[in-house]
Amino acid sequence: MASLKELRARIGSIKSTRKITSAMKMVAAAKLRRAQACAEAARPYAAAMRRMLGELAAATKGEEGAPRLLAGTGQDKVHLLIPITSDRGLCGGFNSNVHRLTLQTINKLQAEGKTVKLLPVGRRALNFFNREHADLIVDKVIGFSGKDVPFSVASGLGDKVNALLEAGEIDVCTLVFNKFQNAMTQTPACLQLVPMVMDDAAVKADAASTTADDAAQYEFEPDEATLLAMLLPRNLQVQIYASLLETAAGENGARMTAMDNATRNAGRTIDSLSKVYNRTRQTNITNELIEIISGAQAV
Repeated sequence: MASLKELRARIGSIKSTRKITSAMKMVAAAKLRRAQACAEAARPYAAAMRRMLGELAAATKGEEGAPRLLAGTGQDKVHLLIPITSDRGLCGGFNSNVHRLTLQTINKLQAEGKTVKLLPVGRRALNFFNREHADLIVDKVIGFSGKDVPFSVASGLGDKVNALLEAGEIDVCTLVFNKFQNAMTQTPACLQLVPMVMDDAAVKADAASTTADDAAQYEFEPDEATLLAMLLPRNLQVQIYASLLETAAGENGARMTAMDNATRNAGRTIDSLSKVYNRTRQTNITNELIEIISGAQAV
């Protein structure tokens, strides 16, 4: 059995830990409100960009010389995966969920005989894949997690993807990130950036619109090809930026939940150790009284 001194030291240590986890919970909660607002505000814009480009793509369907960001290279041999995580830990399974989904995707693609390349975003993703698949990493982006995500990060990342695509080094590009649902739920998801695909909701909306308007024709100024050349790089940056905002909101939500659980567990541990401490103290007092009484009787 531990001594009273050891129990006091252990209780004091856990109380200090509880103060830290409680402070981290409050900081994450304060950051979550702003991050959640930014992520929710970006969703309609990103969806509208996909829908608009889908209409432009439909208007140019069948034409030669389609931009690579829209149609890809025409092959499906080299896949670039971009796992997005945080730079710091202490956020439960937030990062490990992205790692797990990325590994599953890598194994699936390699089993099909395809080449996989990685561009980790976030220090946790970089550290993990440096251990697991260091030979697949072609670039990295770190150092922005936990802050307000600037659009320049998404712009630079989009330029890197576009450069790899134009150089013929990749055929398909996919983001792997946590989609923010609420403070307790972040769902790992994949979003294909190149070639561009429309989500099911946009496809259904376009089909309903086409039926209602009797296949209405649209006129574009300037022409569709010029618009696509201007908007596709911007759309790539917008989709990446929306994913970064989802990740930022999810990180703060996951950290708030994890620190809340840690604070509660610390409280329960302190209560349990306090009971052990009191029992031990009472036992020691009882033993001392017995010794005193026994000594007095012996005299």
